[in-house]
Order: sequence, then structure tokens, then C-alpha cells
Amino acid sequence: MGFQIEHEKWMINHLKRRKGERLDALKRGHGYGNRLFVEKVWWPLVGHFHGLHPEYEVMDWRGRSYFIDFMWRVGALQIGLEIMDCGSHGKDRTKYRMDLNRGLFLQAQDCAIYYISLDELKENPSFILSALRNILSPYLTAVLGVARAVPRPFSKIERDLMRAAIRHNRVLRPTAAARELELHPMTVIKYCRILEEKGKFRSVARGASGRVIYYEYVGSIQSPDLV
Repeated sequence: MGFQIEHEKWMINHLKRRKGERLDALKRGHGYGNRLFVEKVWWPLVGHFHGLHPEYEVMDWRGRSYFIDFMWRVGALQIGLEIMDCGSHGKDRTKYRMDLNRGLFLQAQDCAIYYISLDELKENPSFILSALRNILSPYLTAVLGVARAVPRPFSKIERDLMRAAIRHNRVLRPTAAARELELHPMTVIKYCRILEEKGKFRSVARGASGRVIYYEYVGSIQSPDLV
């Protein structure tokens, strides 16, 4: 299918899954520059939107919510993409400083961040396409290789839960994971138990009641099962 149809399906899917501030952020944020990026760079490079999240919520170093333009999740790796407009900073040194601090903090959390000039995107998208092809090619190759393998040993939800655990030092708390992945808490608990049976999670209980308080990921962070 063509870009227009797939882009519309992708956006509808994310709009349906969100509510509150996350929904508002997506409606506000996915504007001209972001759409230009997915049309002129992402679509020609990747050919699909699997794993790409628009206006993805992260926490900054102060624990405050922030929405990054795009987050591509590949295995245990998160790759963030920000479309930067010179006019968005102007002479506001505080905003400029905060944006750089966020990027530095996220990279310290094992999240690679790449900044893309909106002016360059408008005038020379082929340069950005070429640069990102070199950066992302190892991960695109890994995704393609896994896509050809059938059947896949883990479902999408299972892979999402394993990656979420890795992002939080191998610890997954069902309630927090449900909010992060926009799933029902009972769905998260169900799949955590499945992952425990498959040897990827270990439940950790506390107190005389033996109530499970969190799950620990016990697999390799380089496992192809994560992709």
C-alpha cells in the first residue's frame, strides 16, 4: 500500500489507543514538520511504521513528562528522533538548554537521540535519508531477518513487556507497565505469567501473602526474541 493509506492507518491506530494528555499531544504535535519527515525520509527508508511511535511520552531528568517527536523501538534499543525548527528556540536560551538537557538525559538512559533540522528536511531530505540509512541499517537488517522467521516465539505484547522491563533495569511492575504500554492491568498480568512460564520473567513476591509485586526479566538484552 502507498504512504497516504498506511500513514492514515498508523495515525488512526495511535489516536484510538490514547486518551487525555497523550491524545492531545499527538493531535498538537504531529504537524507539518513531523509529517514531512515520515513522508520524505521514514517511508522511503523503512517502508512501514511498525515500532515507530509519534509524540512518545518520556520523563526528563526532573521526572516531568515530555513528548518526543518520534520513538522507534527495536529490541532493547530505543531510538528517538526530534525535528528541530530554528524558530522554535529563537533567543530563548532556557528552552534551548532544556531541550539539550533532555537529549543528554535520555541518552544516559540508553536511548539514542538524533536531531533533524526542519530546514534541511525541507530543502535536502535526501541528505537526511542517507545519514539515517547508515545509522539505522544494522537495526533494519535485524528487523527484516526476524520478520522472515516463522513462527515467532513471542507475541507483540510479550516483546513489548520484555523491552519495558529492560528499560527499567529489568524490573516490570504491572500497573506502571499498563500505563506505559496503554494496556489493561489484567492483560499485563496475564502475559507476565505467560513469560514466566516461558522462562523470560521471574515473579518477585513480598510478605506472608506471597503477593507478586513485580516481575524481573531474566533473559539477554541482546536476545533476538526482543525484536
